[in-house]
Amino acid sequence: MPNRIDIKLAQVRASGRPAVVPWITVGFPDVETSEALAEAIVDAGADMLEMGMPFSDPLADGPTIQAASQRALEHGVNIDTALGVVRHLREKGVDAPLIFMGYLNPLFHYGTKRFAENASAAGLDGIIIPDLPSDEAGPYKEALEDEGIYLIPLLAPTSTEERIAEACKAAKGFIYCVSLSGVTGARSEVSANTSGLVRRIRRHTDLPVLVGFGVSLRRHVEEIGEYADGAVVASALLNAIDAAPPDKVLEVAGEFVRGLMPT
Repeated sequence: MPNRIDIKLAQVRASGRPAVVPWITVGFPDVETSEALAEAIVDAGADMLEMGMPFSDPLADGPTIQAASQRALEHGVNIDTALGVVRHLREKGVDAPLIFMGYLNPLFHYGTKRFAENASAAGLDGIIIPDLPSDEAGPYKEALEDEGIYLIPLLAPTSTEERIAEACKAAKGFIYCVSLSGVTGARSEVSANTSGLVRRIRRHTDLPVLVGFGVSLRRHVEEIGEYADGAVVASALLNAIDAAPPDKVLEVAGEFVRGLMPT
């Protein structure tokens, strides 16, 4: 069965617009609401959805996602909880690509083969592991791909040409391009160096390139769409969710995502 990521990004490329990929943290503000948020965000037009698996030491994440992860951990959220949310979304008919972003320690503790099998059964399409270097990723990539799940490489402005080539060599799905040297967080402008990094990546792969970290506004998505294939929006959306009255969370999230869609 073809991976949903390939299907969706081919459709978006053909449409001539950048993909819009929001992020939520599983279990924030609580598990039930995060599941409902996923549905609302896809219904609002999101092309794919990234779902953060909370971890106590999220080294790539800034204050917003750290706080959301802490809230989720206080609710007892773990890998099985996150897989349960994916399974429920598929049972409800959500067909958008679903991608986890999580850290190596919980995955290692859970067991890579066990995770791959359970994630495939739930309906996961891909995973990003920020603290897994590409030259150490082989066994994880193999276990995941055996179950039809893509291990998405993450590249940053500090990535060397050798590191970019290594990450792109056998990549599938897309390349995640980090727009800045630092942690996640809403920013007023996209880093001026991002287009150069995307050009460097494109020398090594024909896969779609998506840009994340610091992307907050529709104009950021449109700017990124001039040189990349899509944008990931995380902290700005979580901030909007956190600030919303409890009975307006789904409405606010849907409006936020619709406001990101390129005109």
